[in-house]
Amino acid sequence: MSKRISFLALAVLTLITSSQAQEKRGRIRDFGIQIGILPAGTNNAITDVAGVTVGQKTLIQEDQIRTGVTAILPHSGNIFQEKVPAAIYVGNGFGKLMGISQIEELGNIETPILLTNTLNAPKVADGLIDYMLSLPGNEQVRSVNSVVGETNDGGLNDIRGRHVSAKDVLEAIQAAKSGPVQEGNVGAGTGTECLGYKGGIGTSSRKLPASRGGYTVGVLVQTNFGGVLQINGAPVGRELGNYYMQEPKEAHKVDGSCMIIIATDAPLSARNLERLAKRSYIAFGNVGSFSSNGSGDYSIAFSTNTKNRIPHQSDKPVFDQEDLGNDFMSPLFMAVWEATEEAILNSMFMATDMTGINGRTVKAIPIQQTLKILKKYHALDYDKLPKAIQK
Repeated sequence: MSKRISFLALAVLTLITSSQAQEKRGRIRDFGIQIGILPAGTNNAITDVAGVTVGQKTLIQEDQIRTGVTAILPHSGNIFQEKVPAAIYVGNGFGKLMGISQIEELGNIETPILLTNTLNAPKVADGLIDYMLSLPGNEQVRSVNSVVGETNDGGLNDIRGRHVSAKDVLEAIQAAKSGPVQEGNVGAGTGTECLGYKGGIGTSSRKLPASRGGYTVGVLVQTNFGGVLQINGAPVGRELGNYYMQEPKEAHKVDGSCMIIIATDAPLSARNLERLAKRSYIAFGNVGSFSSNGSGDYSIAFSTNTKNRIPHQSDKPVFDQEDLGNDFMSPLFMAVWEATEEAILNSMFMATDMTGINGRTVKAIPIQQTLKILKKYHALDYDKLPKAIQK
């Protein structure tokens, strides 16, 4: 009888462990979590901004390599020949964002935006330059301002191996497409960590009503930073016992970085794109980050509005461009705040447990425990969730 009881106990324990290991993952809206008041676009992704595409290459090999590259293309044409207005906001400059000075000086970008890990940034930039020089129409190009952002995934990845190659860069760019975007442990987010849990790639979008211009704002993030996780004001990190400065043992990683890529179809100048990029940082604080000393946090914003594209060569000394007035920017500010916050949370909810270099494991955020905490703090109407989600 005792053996039978032991067998049954083991079976139940195995079932519970298996259930926990296979906890349902999903985007935050799948679990009834609503950020803000504005509606999302069709795919709730940066690709809801017409013309924007995203491609990714994920590298998971043996027990050492956990990294990749993510490519964001503002439009499907030759971006060097048809540049787009752009701006950068630096939240904390402990990072290696390549191409920043020319963007600040000229107010445009001329390549896809690529994200990867810290030590691979120069190699990825090299691959991006190869790609740009190979494009038809660029045969006489002698200068390319490649835009490459990074975060440090060395906690799970053999970062010193610099495993992302020019071939991987090309494959990520060639894989770029519209529609839904993969999130979590993919591309440049494969080995990242966020607010004590597994981070990754996340995305979201907001659509303004017609009375406010009907514009779309889309955001994609690469999350790799620490702090004290909050969701809709609820102190989730504190309740889960996983946060920076916790006692008695400090196990929480606080340094790392975050890249925030913002696209909009609104006709914005570089000046107002910088203002838009600044507002994304409000969301960064809302989720519980304080931008630690070792966190390189950057927001890159660009406009896809076709009337504002900047030709590489033109006989016209004066361009006729549209520029949304300052007094009409507030709805866009709200949209980027909401989309950034949701994108960050999506990166965590879509991530899964990962074991990497030296056998180190980073757990994904426990969704069921998190939902109960949100219910406790009235940050989620838990009773209205489907029973399958409530468990």
